[in-house]
Amino acid sequence: MKLCDLEVIITAPPAPGWGGRYWIFTKLTTDDGLVGFGEVYASAVSPEVMTQVIEDVFERHLYGESPENIELMFRRAYSSGFTQRPDPTVMGAFSGLEIACWDILGKSRNRPVWALLGGKMNQRVRAYTYLYPLPHHDIDNFWISPEQAAESALDAVNRGYTAVKFDPAGPYTLHGGHQPAMSDISLTVQFCKAIREAVGDKADLLVGTHGQFTTAGAIRLGQALEPHNPLWFEEPIPPDNPLEFAKVANAVRIPIATGERLTTKMEFATLLRTGGAAILQPALGRVGGIWEAKKLSAIAEVFNAEIAPHLYAGPVEWAANIQLATSIPNLLMAETIETPFHKALINSTIEVEDGCVVPTNSPGIGIEFNEVLAKQHPYSGKELHLQMQEAPCDYRGGNRFSGGAPPVVE
Repeated sequence: MKLCDLEVIITAPPAPGWGGRYWIFTKLTTDDGLVGFGEVYASAVSPEVMTQVIEDVFERHLYGESPENIELMFRRAYSSGFTQRPDPTVMGAFSGLEIACWDILGKSRNRPVWALLGGKMNQRVRAYTYLYPLPHHDIDNFWISPEQAAESALDAVNRGYTAVKFDPAGPYTLHGGHQPAMSDISLTVQFCKAIREAVGDKADLLVGTHGQFTTAGAIRLGQALEPHNPLWFEEPIPPDNPLEFAKVANAVRIPIATGERLTTKMEFATLLRTGGAAILQPALGRVGGIWEAKKLSAIAEVFNAEIAPHLYAGPVEWAANIQLATSIPNLLMAETIETPFHKALINSTIEVEDGCVVPTNSPGIGIEFNEVLAKQHPYSGKELHLQMQEAPCDYRGGNRFSGGAPPVVE
């Protein structure tokens, strides 16, 4: 069994586009006709250029190889160009291909991937959801409305979720890190207060920041949130200075979570050594794939850290997350995005039941990928999957984070 063919599918989810502006799926085929699907999380270049990168990584490091040789192919990609260091673009491309290899391996053995990773450790995978507007909400004002967020949180709890995530703390800007505006601190406290009053002790609060702040600014915000006892304080500072995470962790009595913008175990290592993060959030479509995430979870176990796979993408990465989550002992929970389009793309082969995902016994990554539907929604825009604003923090008029893929103002 050898890898012989690759197809890259770029799919744009319908408005409002929860999960990003587009998703990058990989389809691998072997010489004996087996097909596997994977997904690349985000990218720092256009979909057209990223497609070329994926094709190059495939031709150099995977073509003609057995899909079983995950370790060898990873080392080839990791070492390409005399680097042997984390490269988010190359490793993102490899991640999508690697997930597809696991899908093939499971199908070739008629077993789910979790069975090839050590078996079923978790009968159910605890799920959490980001807070999205309900149908009657004003989609523009939702992101700065504690009252609407509380309604959304209560709705999630009524659907069985035991953890909800939100991030009202100011601009998704390339001017990070910066000090938060006092109004952003106050608004985030109001969100925590309103949501806690709505859900009581029925759900954990997960506070995100997307790496906006300086170390001092993150500490100011984190300490203001402590009375509401969030389960985590997510990515409080930019990911490019891991030593500073430990300063935040030592000053704030909320567990620090981070990882969606990191790739390979190497970038997580300093966080674990210094105590900079207690909860790791690898994006399997960027971190190096399923096997690299499995290694990371084992390393994290030594440091008493937990894993909460990140998801702001399509349902193929979600499927990979569930396979990993099923197999590891230090799972905390896994992010979910429940939209009709996510479900339609995989024919509802993953379901959230009472706030948890029950792992499937279906072979591979456990989904039925609707390739026809994926191709019916091509991406025609010019923006990236996620895109930061150029405007800095507004200390006078306030700020808002309008979901993961806000409209671009021309």
